[in-house]
Amino acid sequence: MAIGTGDTEPSQFSGGGPAVRSPLNQVTFNRRELNRILDLYGRMVAAGEWRDYAIDFLKDKAVFSVFRRSSEVPLYRIEKDPKLAQRQGAYSVISASGHILRRGHELDRVLRVIDKSSLSLVAG
Repeated sequence: MAIGTGDTEPSQFSGGGPAVRSPLNQVTFNRRELNRILDLYGRMVAAGEWRDYAIDFLKDKAVFSVFRRSSEVPLYRIEKDPKLAQRQGAYSVISASGHILRRGHELDRVLRVIDKSSLSLVAG
């Protein structure tokens, strides 16, 4: 199932821990995760960096894809894979070329790799 911008409200998603599955046996983002991702998305849209997104809830993972233009391949994919939760971490950010930019157990730490406001705070 893919969801584009404006199709549904974030509050309509059910939440839970990393391994919680929806009634359709799909991995989903919980409300806290979606709020964090959409907060970053909103800031990047305001900065003119991103323009569109898609959310896919699959059997084995949930994917939030970010686009500069809706006709292109995604710039980044933010993935949640519960099978990796005990090993490398359930969350990862993947570039357009398919390289894993960062993987970890905490979504906030993983998103820092693409969060420009976090980078500017570190730089001074």
